[in-house]
Amino acid sequence: MSTDDAVRFWDDVYAARPAATDPRPNARLTETLADLPPGDVLDLGCGAGGDALWLARQGWRVTAVDVSAVAVERLASLAVSHGLADRITARRHDLRESFPDGAFDVVCAHYLHTPLDLDRAAVLRRAAHALRPGGRLLVVDHGSTAPWSWNQDPDVRYPAPREVAADIGLDPAVWTVERADSPRRVATGPDGRTAEVTDHVLIVRRTA
Repeated sequence: MSTDDAVRFWDDVYAARPAATDPRPNARLTETLADLPPGDVLDLGCGAGGDALWLARQGWRVTAVDVSAVAVERLASLAVSHGLADRITARRHDLRESFPDGAFDVVCAHYLHTPLDLDRAAVLRRAAHALRPGGRLLVVDHGSTAPWSWNQDPDVRYPAPREVAADIGLDPAVWTVERADSPRRVATGPDGRTAEVTDHVLIVRRTA
C-alpha cells in the first residue's frame, strides 16, 4: 500500500465518522498516567484526539501525530476550541517515512494496527529510543475484535504483550518491562454500541 493509499484509507475512516466535540480518552491511558507528573508526551496515532485532549488538561505538553490529515486537522481545531492550543501540537506523519523529533517522558501508542505496510516493531523501537531516562513507552493493542472495528478478519491474530516486547528487541540493561498483561473491559464504539473487549497492555520504562 502506497503512502497516498494509506492516507486515503485513514482519511476515509475518520471522514466517515462524525467529528467528536469532546472525544473520550482511552481507559488504559488514564489509568496509567493519572498519577504521573506531567511532562512531554508523544501520542502516536492520535485518531479522534481524546488522549491528546485529556493529557493536555492534565498539564502535559503533547505532540500528537497521525497519518490521516482529517484526524490531525480535527484535533488541531479541537485544541483551539478547548483552549489547549498552547499544549497540543498536531502533525501528520507517515511513521514508515518520518518520526517526530524530540525527547519525551512518555510515548503512547494506542491500537496502532493498520492495513498499510508498517514495520511496527521498528516504530516502537524508535519510540523507546525517544524516551528520556525514566520515561515510559505505553503500548496498548487490541486483544480481541470489537464489533465496530475496521478489521473483521476472523483469522486475525493479536500478539501478546510479551511477544510485542520481544519483537521490539530492547536492551534489558537500558529498558525494563514494567507491565505486560491482557485485561478485559466494556468498551463503547464510535456508534455507541458496547462490547467486552481484551486489551494487550505493555509498559516499558527506560531505566538508563
